[in-house]
Amino acid sequence: MKPVHSPLSPAAIARVPRTLRSLDELAAAGLLPSREGLDAVAERYAVALTPTLAAAIDRAAPDDPVARQFVPDAREIETLPQELADPIGDAAHSPVPGIVHRYPDRVLLKLVGVCAVYCRFCFRREMVGPGAETSLSDEALDAALAYVAGHPDIWEVVVTGGDPLVASPRRLAELMTRLAAIGHVRIVRFHTRVPVASPERITAALVEALKAPGLTTYVAVHANHARELGPEARTALARLADAGIALVGQSVLLAGVNDDAGTLAALFRALVECRVKPYYLHHPDLAPGTAHFRLPIQRGRELMRALRGRVSGLAIPIYVLDIPGGYGKVPVGPDYLEPAPEGWRVTDYCGGEHAYDEAVAPRDTSGDAR
Repeated sequence: MKPVHSPLSPAAIARVPRTLRSLDELAAAGLLPSREGLDAVAERYAVALTPTLAAAIDRAAPDDPVARQFVPDAREIETLPQELADPIGDAAHSPVPGIVHRYPDRVLLKLVGVCAVYCRFCFRREMVGPGAETSLSDEALDAALAYVAGHPDIWEVVVTGGDPLVASPRRLAELMTRLAAIGHVRIVRFHTRVPVASPERITAALVEALKAPGLTTYVAVHANHARELGPEARTALARLADAGIALVGQSVLLAGVNDDAGTLAALFRALVECRVKPYYLHHPDLAPGTAHFRLPIQRGRELMRALRGRVSGLAIPIYVLDIPGGYGKVPVGPDYLEPAPEGWRVTDYCGGEHAYDEAVAPRDTSGDAR
C-alpha cells in the first residue's frame, strides 16, 4: 500500500532551519517547485513554516494539502472586488487597540501580531506578520484590560492575535493573573496553531501559565488536515488536556485541502482522539488573494450532510459563516426540518423523509390573568 505521505528523514529535518521564513529557504528545503510570481506575494504577506509542518509535507505530491496551506501561491496577489482587507469587520468593533467587542458577553484580546506559521488563507493576513506590531504595548494592554474591567457583561475573553501562544509563559501568566482579578471574567479562551505547528512550545511552564484561580481555560486549536496531528502535536495536546485545560477545534473548509467527506471525517476523528472537540468548521472568509481556497457554501452544506450519522456526534462541528462587515458568525449547515400540514417533515441522515407530530399538551390557560 502506498504511504499516505513521505515525511522527511531525521537527516533532512536537521537541514531545515528552525522556521523557514523566505522563498529562498522554502526552495532550499525542496518545498518551492517554482518561484514564478511569488516575489510579490512574499513582499506583501508573511511567510513562515515550522520544521514540524515542513516534515508533514509530501514533496512528491504537487497538490499536497499541508503544503497548500503554508507555501505561497502566485494567485495570492490576485484580489477580487468582493475581497476585503478586514473581512470580518474587526475594526468596526474595536473600541480600544487590541480589543474587538462584537458580541455582548465576550471580547477578543489581540495580544500579539505574529504567528508560529502563516496560513495562506488567513483572514487577518493584512494585519499580522513581521511588518505588524508584534505585541500590545504595556500601555495598550493596560487600556484593553481597563475596558474589560469596565464592562461587567464581559464573561469571556478570547485571546488571539496573531497567535497568543508564541508569547512567553511569563507574559501569559501575568495576563491570566490580571484577568483573574476582574471578577466578571470567568472564561479565557486561547486561539492557537502552536500545538500543531510548534508543539515543542507547549512546555510545562506554558501549560501552567494558562491557568489561574477563578478562571476556566479553553484552548481552541486550529487544524485543517489529519496529517497535522502527528506524534509531537498529539503529545502537546495531551499535555494540555492532562492539565485540565478544555480543548476545542477550529478548522477552515478549504478547496484542495479538506473539501471531501473522507478527509473531514479523518480530521475530526483525529481531533476527538486527541481530546479536542471539533467546534467550528469555518467557511473561508473574503480575505484578499484567497479565492482559490474558497468553494460554494452549498458544497459545504453537502459535506456536512454527508458526515451526519456516519461520524460520531462528538466529531461534528458547526459549519459557520462570518458575515462580512463585522456582523458575526451564523450557522450555515444543512436543514433537516420543514413545516408540513401534519406538523413537521424530518429528513434522516440517509435522506429518508418522515412526518413528525409534536403532540404537545394543550396549554392550561385557566389561571391566566384576565
